[in-house]
Amino acid sequence: MAFSLCTFCSSSEKIDPLFFDHSRRVGELIGSEGMELVYGGASCGLMGEVARYARRGGARVTGIIPEKLLPKSIGPQEVDELIITKDMASRKAEMERRADGFLVLPGGFGTLEEALEVMTLKQLGYHSKPIVFLNIRNFFSPLLDLFEGFYRERFAKEEYRRLYAVFTDSESLFTYLKSYVPEVLPQKW
Repeated sequence: MAFSLCTFCSSSEKIDPLFFDHSRRVGELIGSEGMELVYGGASCGLMGEVARYARRGGARVTGIIPEKLLPKSIGPQEVDELIITKDMASRKAEMERRADGFLVLPGGFGTLEEALEVMTLKQLGYHSKPIVFLNIRNFFSPLLDLFEGFYRERFAKEEYRRLYAVFTDSESLFTYLKSYVPEVLPQKW
């Protein structure tokens, strides 16, 4: 069975083309590495770009979208399987269940919320799957600085830096995913 990578990223079409370039490359690598893609089901923004290029590269693509978003014409165009959920919570649960790992690309509030949820679940021992951030043009650097504040002020254990990995290029990120070995992290309490 192929490694199933779940991506969290923007559905906006109004962002800098540089982010689309990186998303295309991620999609190509998902296909060339023989992986499957699980994603939020939109055909627009970085979500759609990753899905299109992953499928063109031969990856099986599963879109998971809440029924409320389907009429907003952002439904998937290039998927092998479409799963329609009753709400966002069900969508996230299905994405988390189907994924062997998580890739966070630039996005807005929804992307951040999804990333933090899988990080929290890993911290609490609900899974031991890899979580990676693609830090394109230092997009996530302010968030990573906030995390450093958590460690510095002891709101989070320093070992929790190992909940996630950060990369600035797709190739290194995929090398990491292919060689990932789960490790036991300290308990929260």
